[in-house]
Amino acid sequence: MADPITLLACLAPVLTLTTIRQASRIVVALLAMTGRVTMQGMARWTGAGGSYRTIQRFFATVIPWERVFRVFFRTHLFDPDDVYLLGGDETVVTKAGKDTHGVDRFFSSLAGKPVPGLAFFTLSLISTKQRRSFPIQVEQVLRPVTESASEPPPKRKPGRPRKDAPPPSPEPAPKRKPGRPRKDAPPPSPEPAPKRKPGRPRKDAPPPSPEPAPKRKPGRPKGSKTGAHATAPLSSELQRIGTMLGGLLTRMSGQVPLTYLVLDGHFGNAPSLQMTRQHNLHLISKLRSDAALYLPYTGAYAGRGPRRKYGEKLNYAALPERFCGSTTVENKVETRIYQLEAWSKSFPQRLNVAIIVKTRLDTQKQAHVILFSSDLTLSAPRLIDYYALRFQLEFNFRDAKQFWGLEDFMNTHPTQVTNAANLALFMVNLSHGLLQPFRRRDPAFSLLDLKAHYRGLKYVEETIKMLPEIPEPSLLERLTARVIGLGRIHAAHAEPIPA
Repeated sequence: MADPITLLACLAPVLTLTTIRQASRIVVALLAMTGRVTMQGMARWTGAGGSYRTIQRFFATVIPWERVFRVFFRTHLFDPDDVYLLGGDETVVTKAGKDTHGVDRFFSSLAGKPVPGLAFFTLSLISTKQRRSFPIQVEQVLRPVTESASEPPPKRKPGRPRKDAPPPSPEPAPKRKPGRPRKDAPPPSPEPAPKRKPGRPRKDAPPPSPEPAPKRKPGRPKGSKTGAHATAPLSSELQRIGTMLGGLLTRMSGQVPLTYLVLDGHFGNAPSLQMTRQHNLHLISKLRSDAALYLPYTGAYAGRGPRRKYGEKLNYAALPERFCGSTTVENKVETRIYQLEAWSKSFPQRLNVAIIVKTRLDTQKQAHVILFSSDLTLSAPRLIDYYALRFQLEFNFRDAKQFWGLEDFMNTHPTQVTNAANLALFMVNLSHGLLQPFRRRDPAFSLLDLKAHYRGLKYVEETIKMLPEIPEPSLLERLTARVIGLGRIHAAHAEPIPA
């Protein structure tokens, strides 16, 4: 069985011994504790050497989490025979109040609307062999000042003005009736100079302004070239992701070979493709269901003008049969997979498109999904499989929120918020390392079983401290096996304890 404290020993080149010792107390508490995962909750389960003040010091420490994730992955989770994908996704954590660093309104897919909270963007390495995702870099999403200023302030409901509201502006003075001017009125302004008659300009007159440039003739200027789509400016979101991506690829150069970046449908556009290709990766994402795609033109050249680029527009209700790669029927639902190369007028290059069309045989209702990649050599089954593996990131977020405190932390300082979010997602990787020996014996061993196991060990440890004598080793082993099985979903068989 892997010891969590032993797994942290690889971080000695990255963290100080004090920080590793504090982290070991917190990790053991996280594995055993129940209830909300806050600093006070951890202090109740850490025992000796893990007071509330110790946990406060840990969360106030600036930790190089990028190196922590990378060193731990290379030491305990990396498989040189595996093929890894690089995936990215954003998660939103709801927060109340206005004091937490980075709190703003972010769109939550679960709520279906913008909610007040924090957002974190995570880059993960996805194993195609183990079919699991390992977070490798986490960064908080901070709204630029320009974005926050562009949003109009919320309208206030009518009623009594607030106590801190500024005093109302004085009413303007009433207009004076026409008539004789007042005695204290200022003298009237001088009349404007009379207009000069046309003729020779004066000697002291300024030189005449140059005539405006003549209007350009309609049409394309002679000799102009088509502007490249790849030079379009990137949004602040894509610039932030591109910075994360470039730094990660630089640090992991030569360690983990990466070819594909998998992103969800929010990034199924030309700027995202441009950002991905700038880092020599291929993008795998999803297009809108009503995306306008065109087959490449295969007709003859007309003899004059530019060569035609776009051919027939795709009709998703009647796709050409020559592009159908496979057809399956299950539970009265027919699934067809089409693969083709197509143009989109918003993309600078041809796309490798895989279209999944599902048809109910009893009602003939259809639905389709359009996946694409910039790699024209990627097969449709592999393209679909790689995009499906992107959902492993959602499981990482679920585990981090449900078990490791991503949804529960109450820190407000920037350093504390960064440590809380990174610690929750680091525990996802650490739990994978702890689950490996258990799953060799029982492939169904789950994260709930792991927490029940360490909680049982905590109960046995505290109980033995209260006994006048330590039990015999055989009895202690059976007692431990019985207690750590409490609350487990897949409980191991334990020998009966003699009376």
